[in-house]
Amino acid sequence: MSVYDVLKERGFIAQLTDDGIIEHLKNNKVTVYCGFDPTANSLHIGNLVPIMGLAHFQRCGHKVLALVGGATGMIGDPSGRSTERNLQTIEKVRENVESIKKQMGIVLKFDGENPAEIVNNYDWTANMSILDWLRDVGKFFTVNYMMTKDSVKTRIASENGISFTEFSYMTLQSHDFYHLFKEKNCTVQFGGNDQWGNITAGLELIRRINPDDGGKAFGMTFPLVTTSTGEKFGKSAGNAVWLDAEKTSPYQYYQYWINVTDEDVEKMLKLFTFLDISEIEAVMEEHKREPHLRKAQILLATEATRIMHGDSGVASAKAASEALFGGDLHGLSERDLLSIFKDVPSSRIEKSEFETGINIADLLVRTNAQPSKSKARALVAQGGCYINNEKCENADAVISTGSLLHGSILVLRCGKKNYHLVTL
Repeated sequence: MSVYDVLKERGFIAQLTDDGIIEHLKNNKVTVYCGFDPTANSLHIGNLVPIMGLAHFQRCGHKVLALVGGATGMIGDPSGRSTERNLQTIEKVRENVESIKKQMGIVLKFDGENPAEIVNNYDWTANMSILDWLRDVGKFFTVNYMMTKDSVKTRIASENGISFTEFSYMTLQSHDFYHLFKEKNCTVQFGGNDQWGNITAGLELIRRINPDDGGKAFGMTFPLVTTSTGEKFGKSAGNAVWLDAEKTSPYQYYQYWINVTDEDVEKMLKLFTFLDISEIEAVMEEHKREPHLRKAQILLATEATRIMHGDSGVASAKAASEALFGGDLHGLSERDLLSIFKDVPSSRIEKSEFETGINIADLLVRTNAQPSKSKARALVAQGGCYINNEKCENADAVISTGSLLHGSILVLRCGKKNYHLVTL
């Protein structure tokens, strides 16, 4: 299969600038690039679509360029936005660039045979003066042409309008394509559907500067992924699901995927794992017969987490997931514990109370986990009281600071499912 067939089968292709790209990819080993603007110090799972797409190009033997926008990131792409981005300092952009390089290196291979390459458009843009830019790049764009782009038309029609800075963004990204076409023999740009205007503008610039070679460059877009309910993919309760483990822990990352709906899980398996299509089809057949077992979601969460966080990340995520069902809590991080039990009833108690020691029955009443000391004692006697998921045998036992997880957390459980979180 050519990379086009692979991408088509897995749902990565939305639009092609020219059907000639199909034969181009079938008959040649090409160089392809996709750009990522460093607007934060971590990518999120919405950015995984192009990264996974580039990985398929690489696996099929094509040369992959991952462009980080050290220059364009200082301007901000107006595509898909109703308001202008806040401008970032060059120091912040550089910091973000270094962070996202590391994250892309988890999925793409930057060493060995056919290594991917990181390129930064700051390297070929920063030294151009405004006069250089107007003479060598700007003269190839007409305002009439730029006004036809949806990203520009939408913003002009909005209450806030569009600044000259963001209006010029198209020329920057177009010049990136031209530069890589000329210097790296890059003939394909890959990007989201919202990048269609920028991609076609880049092809137009190549055609105008090199009219004899312009037909050899192509663009391809992937669909902007949404859930079956129409929500923007990669958001969880209004927050982005980040690739950086410090921003989104492996447990939280695993939980996002495990909670994908039945309607979305097959699409996500094709886009966000490297599993063979036959394996995906097989698990979907099982899933249709026994959807309550959620085998497809478990496979998706396991494979997606393994790609970004490795086997250790999968192990810690599963251990954290099992905590709600009585699993061991002692190996879990403080962050995971607070995340796992964030929705259960909770109490805050002064550290001094643990330093002097709290009787278990008193603690159960103190936190309203039990209505009275007699009920608390009866619960312990019946074997229904657990401290940090370990059965409590004696209602007169004293809980001290040595029982606290990470020196600040205690998890009470009454019966099988009634949890209560105690923090200092």
